Formats: sequence, C-alpha cells, structure tokens
Amino acid sequence: MTEKPHLDEEALAELQDVMEDEFEVLIQTYLTDSRDRIASLKEALAAGDADAVARTAHSFKGSCINIGAPRLGDLCQAAEQAGKVADLARAQALMADIEAEFAVVTGLLEGLSVR
Repeated sequence: MTEKPHLDEEALAELQDVMEDEFEVLIQTYLTDSRDRIASLKEALAAGDADAVARTAHSFKGSCINIGAPRLGDLCQAAEQAGKVADLARAQALMADIEAEFAVVTGLLEGLSVR
C-alpha cells in the first residue's frame, strides 16, 4: 500500500473553485478547528476517556478528509479505532504522528492561501 499524499490537490482545487473568495476563510477555519481538536484529543487522553478519544478523532478525521488531507485523516482514523477498543497507549503514540502531519498540512495550506 502506498502512502497517501499530505494534500489531495484535486480535492483542494475543487474546493477552491466552489468556495471562490471564501476559500481562505475555509482554510483558516479548518486550521483553527484542527488545533482545537488536537487539544481536545490530548485532554481526552490525559483523562483516560477512550470514548472521547474515539469521538474527537472521528470528527477530526471527517474534517481532514473534507479539506483534502488524506494522510492526516488516516492517522485520525487509527486514533479513532484505538479509542473504540480503549487502546489509549496506541492513541497516545499516534498523537505525535498526528501533530507532525498537522504541522506539514498547515505549512502546505498556508502556502496555498498566499498564492
């Protein structure tokens, strides 16, 4: 299985066409919302709340897929599954990958929005 790209260029181009002048707002909203979701994931992990981990990761996964960040979406899906089976050690281990991938996605999206 090949690794998915950081960003799905086709999905982003389609979003840009549909959103037109609001595309920048969409990107900034996604980035702000994602930072909040990462903070919520960390809180759920710190509290040992597997259900909250699963719910938050599921929600984050959806927004990643919608914005065109498939690799980050896959990491969130893995965290969601870990939460569903109460494997908080696995979910915790995925946090570093999620944060690293989010940093890459953020840089790429911010690069797009200045064009």
